[in-house]
Amino acid sequence: MYEWVKVIHILAVISWMAGLLYLPRLYVYHCQVDPGSEAAEKFKVMERKLLRGIMNPAMIFSWIFGLWTAYEIHAWSDGWFHGKLALVILMTAAHMVYAKQRKAFEQDANTHSERYFRFINEVPAVLMVGIVILVVVKPF
Repeated sequence: MYEWVKVIHILAVISWMAGLLYLPRLYVYHCQVDPGSEAAEKFKVMERKLLRGIMNPAMIFSWIFGLWTAYEIHAWSDGWFHGKLALVILMTAAHMVYAKQRKAFEQDANTHSERYFRFINEVPAVLMVGIVILVVVKPF
């Protein structure tokens, strides 16, 4: 059973990461169009479907099957796991920030620039590097 739990966890993480890397990029493009335009309305649909249809379920599955995996391998007392858990909490916080920003776009109330979204687009990638290093190398 452990192998299947791990497979589901990995697939969920891949899906979640794809969304975390793509949604801020959509925001960059959304900033380039006039609020209320046909293009802006299209971006709103794309952003909502990505967040609700892919990212939210993938995040939930990542958490459930990740914690299940940790239970199966008795990782709770390992330092690398505590580090990974901290980074995953930060990843979840980034997800929540992105969700809040989607609501601002939906209401034509975005106050952030393209540059801001280009910058925050890098946050999940940096966190992912840290998580992978902790899981594979287990430095502590």
